[in-house]
Amino acid sequence: MPDDHRPRKDTQIPTNLRLLMVMEEVAKRGVAVKPTDLIDALGLPKPTVHRLLQTAEAEGFLQRDLDGRSYGPGPRLRALAVSTMSSEHLRTARLTILRSVAEEVGETCNLATADREGMTYLDRVETEWPLRIQLPIGTQVPFHCTASGKMYLSTLRPHILRTVLTTRPLEAHTEGTLVDIDSIKAELETTRMRGYSTDNEEFMSGMAAVAVPIWDGQGKLLATLSAHAPIQRRSLCDLIDFLPALRRGAEELTRLHTS
Repeated sequence: MPDDHRPRKDTQIPTNLRLLMVMEEVAKRGVAVKPTDLIDALGLPKPTVHRLLQTAEAEGFLQRDLDGRSYGPGPRLRALAVSTMSSEHLRTARLTILRSVAEEVGETCNLATADREGMTYLDRVETEWPLRIQLPIGTQVPFHCTASGKMYLSTLRPHILRTVLTTRPLEAHTEGTLVDIDSIKAELETTRMRGYSTDNEEFMSGMAAVAVPIWDGQGKLLATLSAHAPIQRRSLCDLIDFLPALRRGAEELTRLHTS
């Protein structure tokens, strides 16, 4: 097998590995994958690929994309990914980094990963201030009006982004929520250029947040590292001043999960 772990078409994949290889290919690409893409990548017969996709879909490891023809990670595969990231030794090291960042910033810091419907908090370290915003581990927040969500959206390909933003009406959570698609796209372009995203009372009145990306070994977004605070204590500008600490933490987390 070549160094990039992609099987040659003249290589017979053992039967007991085929389903795993299909799921790995779907997860690795980071976008919805068509059966023809898997046939080309894995060199398996068309009927075999379709049968494997049907099995993975029926068991919840893969799910159909909005076009009805492509496949992406299903709930069980996403849960498996989160469980893998949350293994004891990784989580201990991850929390050490997160605590260091939170101590420097002086506010609650979070790790979030993208799910199908929004960003899910994977880990967090709470501020010691009595006034705090409760968003516990496992909370799912929208893409379009949160710092972590906007960081994720800024990494999507244009046609995928368009699908995410137009599939259902965008909810205005506060008076500051952007729901106009052109305005959101403009902000996402700014996010791509500057390398961080913000939430200025867009998801929750009285809360500001800033987020930076954590990358995987292939240069794709693995998670986000964010800090949020009540605006009575920290304005958005105050949080932006802590970007160096957040970026150092994100670099350490990237190395942790790619080493």
